[in-house]
Amino acid sequence: MSQATVADWWEAARPHTWANAFAPVIAGSGVAAFQGGFSWWRALLAAGVAWALIIGVNYANDYSDGIKGTDDDRTGPLRLTGSGLAAPASVKRAAFISFGIAGVFGIALSLASYWWLILVGLLCILAAWFYTGGKNPYGYRGLGEVAVFTFFGLVAVCGTELTQTGRISWAGFATSVAVGSISAAVNLANNLRDIPSDTASGKITLAVRLGDAGTRRLWLVLASMPLVVTVILAILCTPWALVGLAAGLLLVPASKPITSGAVGPALIPVLGLTGRAMLVWAVLTAVSIGV
Repeated sequence: MSQATVADWWEAARPHTWANAFAPVIAGSGVAAFQGGFSWWRALLAAGVAWALIIGVNYANDYSDGIKGTDDDRTGPLRLTGSGLAAPASVKRAAFISFGIAGVFGIALSLASYWWLILVGLLCILAAWFYTGGKNPYGYRGLGEVAVFTFFGLVAVCGTELTQTGRISWAGFATSVAVGSISAAVNLANNLRDIPSDTASGKITLAVRLGDAGTRRLWLVLASMPLVVTVILAILCTPWALVGLAAGLLLVPASKPITSGAVGPALIPVLGLTGRAMLVWAVLTAVSIGV
């Protein structure tokens, strides 16, 4: 019988990662507004897809890592499966319910724009499951950050713009690179923290491949991309886009544990600060270029 409380299930849904879902939709909607094609109800459907998908990813990772034993020596937040608080089948069911909800929203959005986006949505769900699921998960082969960059950056931002305006603009692509990069930085910080335990369990993440020093350097590059894109948007779009540089006020403290060589639990604040910086950047950019 499950011992998990509502609070445990809430924590397992990882609310601190939800910025990775909402930021690309906000940014893409801002670009759509800049193009004169913002649609609030399409934006809400896209947000529903992204939100349900990331919750599904979090439950799927909880289940898959738990049954594989890679959560046995964990420094991060509590996992339901690995801790034994919930039966693996229950966690797996929660993941697929979340994927199903994402699918419903996605089908509605696709039928209101382009039917073939249903296939893209299916690919997103498969990618979410096989990140840590299956016999040969790509998250265990150093491709996790590539997937985050692709699906919570390129696909999410450009898809949001496409469903609202019927096109993907240069501004949309640049914004998707910014969001995808900092979203990948959140994932990379998590894997930097877990290098010792992942190495011991045979989980070969990108952080394990790059090593501690290389991972920290890559994090700085990825986290700085929104600031670089802000300058590009200011030059080619509107000078008001420069307000996005205010996200740097969160990125500076987020970078200190990275540059100071902090390890283990001391790296946990990096995830929250980077996620908030991403969300702030998305909101400021959307408002500044969309009005």
